Amino acid sequence: MSSAVSRIQQVGLDRLVRLAWLERTASLVLAGNDHFVIKSALQEDLAGSFRSSTANVRGSLNKTITILQKVWGNPPSQISSLHADGLDLLTRFPSREHAPVHWGMLMAVYPFWSSVATQVGRLLKLQGAAAATQIQRRIREQYGERETVARRARYVLRSYLDWGVLQETEAMGVYRAAPPHPVNDPRLVAWLVESSLWARADGVAPLRDVLEGPNLFPFQLTPMSPERLTSLTPRLQLLRHDLDDSLVMLRREW
Repeated sequence: MSSAVSRIQQVGLDRLVRLAWLERTASLVLAGNDHFVIKSALQEDLAGSFRSSTANVRGSLNKTITILQKVWGNPPSQISSLHADGLDLLTRFPSREHAPVHWGMLMAVYPFWSSVATQVGRLLKLQGAAAATQIQRRIREQYGERETVARRARYVLRSYLDWGVLQETEAMGVYRAAPPHPVNDPRLVAWLVESSLWARADGVAPLRDVLEGPNLFPFQLTPMSPERLTSLTPRLQLLRHDLDDSLVMLRREW
């Protein structure tokens, strides 16, 4: 459990993560390319977004590629089955439907992505808009009063804007939600539940809280019974089942 807690507490994301870049990375992995071929292809594809040849900009490009490869090329061993199923899901849907899968893998690999989304989702539900200053303050309360935490939260917010799940308002630094993306496929819903649990230190939560969780604010998941959910993946189990709600938990192998 200590390794899980340590992973949750890491910030990790220190670069903008564009949706198109994740899509390109996943396509390279699905094509059967190895680590070095993928890195070379991404360096060529992303070079136009990192136009300077200075050492700092080259380093930023390489750090971005490291994040992309950690998500789809070489994720942590604990989530290898989740990763394999995520790749399979990408082959089953057109590219315009891939955003939930990329979101889920980012949550599982980089729980900081989920933490920022949780604060955004809560603010959006509470007041219909989310200010960057409010989000950063809440994230610093969770991860510590470090400037690096606030800066990396800004990278994540910029990524949300790139994905189109947040929209700018007339007020600077204040965002509103884009219309939610419906997620109806049962396999994808179950997979997103598992992804969301990987972003939690204890890997357990009431099913209703996961399906309606603020960290999944860009999506509208179709409700699913606990029995149906656990029938779709052997990596989830029910801890309690009653008329009100059920606890769903990861079946961890350590």
